[in-house]
Amino acid sequence: MPETIKIAYLYEDLMNTYGDSGDVKILAFLLKEQGYDTQVDDVSLNADFNAFDYDFLFFGGGQDFEQSVVAKDISKHKQTITDYIEANKPMLCICGGYQFLGKFYETSGGETIQCLDILPFHTVFKADARMIGDTEYQTEWGTVKAFENHSGRTYFDDKNMLKPLGNMVEGYGNNPEDGAEGMRYKNVIGSYSHGPILKNENIARAIADKIIQSHKERMAN
Repeated sequence: MPETIKIAYLYEDLMNTYGDSGDVKILAFLLKEQGYDTQVDDVSLNADFNAFDYDFLFFGGGQDFEQSVVAKDISKHKQTITDYIEANKPMLCICGGYQFLGKFYETSGGETIQCLDILPFHTVFKADARMIGDTEYQTEWGTVKAFENHSGRTYFDDKNMLKPLGNMVEGYGNNPEDGAEGMRYKNVIGSYSHGPILKNENIARAIADKIIQSHKERMAN
């Protein structure tokens, strides 16, 4: 029987805009090619959750209302997500899911919404200056083409600790000033790329390889 790789989709029922669930489907297809079955669990409101029960965490994007609901629930998972990240385990966070790993996001009305404060970055919303359209950027794994649609502008507070996912060729990325898209820290990727991002086979296969390694480590423990 094939081994089963376990994926936790954080708040799948709430954080799934612009085809983000397609990222998980693409990974399941690539993992199937390499002989693995995939189990995807929706870790949503009021769920018990131990990140180390999984080989990969996925956190998609959501609308403002859904993000406000998630913000009230997710803090209880901060420690297990932090420990998972620091153990070099793989995680992909898109748009709102990306923002939640940071310190806070500031609404256009000036309200500060506390996020998980796991990584040193923050987001400021500019509702009158939405960043939308096709994007292209260069990464460690080559060119990525995707789609962005966000009002949040994300800024790194520690540029030595955090690195961009890629350098912009077309589009805005994290914000209009920095010329950078997304974030990398250890084996965590944050990105504003929808479309989904993993339609880009180069980055999809790179993440699939990380998931398989994570699975082998979990099974060995």
